[in-house]
Amino acid sequence: MKKIGIPRGMLYYENFPFWQEYFEGIGCELVESPKTNKEIMDKGILSSVDEACLPVKITHGHVNYLKDKVDYIFLPRFISLHKMEYCCPKILGLPEMIINSIDDLPEIIQIDINLYRRNELKNSFQELGKSLGVSKEVSNKSFRKALKKFSNYQGWLKEELFPKGYSFKEGNFSILVLGHSYNVYDEFLNMGVLGKLQERDINIFTAEELDDDIIRKYSNFTNKRIFWTHGRRILGASKYHLKKATIDGIIYLSSFGCGLDSVLSHFVLKQANLYNVPFMLLTLDEQTGEAGFNTRLEAFLDMMKWRDRNQSHISTFR
Repeated sequence: MKKIGIPRGMLYYENFPFWQEYFEGIGCELVESPKTNKEIMDKGILSSVDEACLPVKITHGHVNYLKDKVDYIFLPRFISLHKMEYCCPKILGLPEMIINSIDDLPEIIQIDINLYRRNELKNSFQELGKSLGVSKEVSNKSFRKALKKFSNYQGWLKEELFPKGYSFKEGNFSILVLGHSYNVYDEFLNMGVLGKLQERDINIFTAEELDDDIIRKYSNFTNKRIFWTHGRRILGASKYHLKKATIDGIIYLSSFGCGLDSVLSHFVLKQANLYNVPFMLLTLDEQTGEAGFNTRLEAFLDMMKWRDRNQSHISTFR
């Protein structure tokens, strides 16, 4: 049985249920890297270029962990997830960055994920199956099952990526935690922000909980077309929750040096100010200290409570 390594980084947090169903359906054994820890981060930093953002460096660390334990490592190249939209350039170039940065890698499985073209995804997985010695019929059957399982993505999200024991509680403060999925759901990278909010009885919303049709409906408030699918998701989720008045605050988790986040956080901040909702930007990199992170989080939550007691007579940001 072929062992396929799945690095727990970047778009793993959006696609793992699909990958798991497909690979197991064609008779492969999946080996996931563990949750991010200091050793994985340190190895990733040493093997990646300095200019890369922390999530990219962490993904290098996950590949380093897997390279001696599997026959193949799955590194798809995400190009487009929707017509006329694209992924971050670092996501597009991630397979080449890793291949040219880490020595002694096993065979890398590269396929293009390009939903701009009709049937491109199905064709890509047919080629993947063929490269692993799997017939077209078996590959297509597994592909269909994977699509069906992926339709319950939100269920997997709540079960696997939210803090254990989390439940929505009526009457408590609610916060929308925004950012790319690899910032929001990697507990080590964001220093367990979801768990810390849960401990303080805060209701948590994230962009990934919303269906795509809602995201697209509420993301069309900008003057120009949005080229990034993940950017559209962030803007659509913020607008939806602000307009529906379901949240008391927004926390935006951004990777240091992320060009997309520098633009998107500005749009979200302006919308939060328009609806008089508190907003805080937390920037994450390898130098971020947890003590300072906790202090800022506590101050933000205290400010929300103060505004609630004093009828919102305080600025929503800065």
